[in-house]
Amino acid sequence: MQLDIDKEVALLQRMTVGQLRERFEETWGEPTNTRNKQWLVKRIAWKMQANIEGDISERARSRAAELARGTDIRTTAPKATKPVTNPVADTVTGFVEPGEDSRLPPPRSVIERVYKGQKILVLVLETGFEYDGAIYKTLSAVAKKITGQHCNGYHFFKLSKKSREQ
Repeated sequence: MQLDIDKEVALLQRMTVGQLRERFEETWGEPTNTRNKQWLVKRIAWKMQANIEGDISERARSRAAELARGTDIRTTAPKATKPVTNPVADTVTGFVEPGEDSRLPPPRSVIERVYKGQKILVLVLETGFEYDGAIYKTLSAVAKKITGQHCNGYHFFKLSKKSREQ
């Protein structure tokens, strides 16, 4: 039987990770824990080709064993995977309200910061922050507008948990 490896690889690349894991188990005779699609495609294609054309030569095996003599080997077996019962029954869905961040002052408060000799004023809104006539979703966006580079807004405005608790 002739194997068109390019056609097989193209077929494998269109499969989902779940389908590839099933195919891996069929091809190799054992399950895998990996969810890396590229790795699964390569291993399945290699095994299919090896089954048809034959495995690596004895000379290659002996050379690999020679190279492996001085290397560390795994001394513990991989962890056993627990069987999946019914993931749908175990799943709980619902809406989670995000809590208020204790580092932020209440809405309609003003955050002040002196940056490069200039006094920066940011108004805290219910749904964001107002700076220089524009509204931003996050403090980090405001800090990026001011500095020109990404930085943590809480750190830039010195709003740590410790300073809010004092």
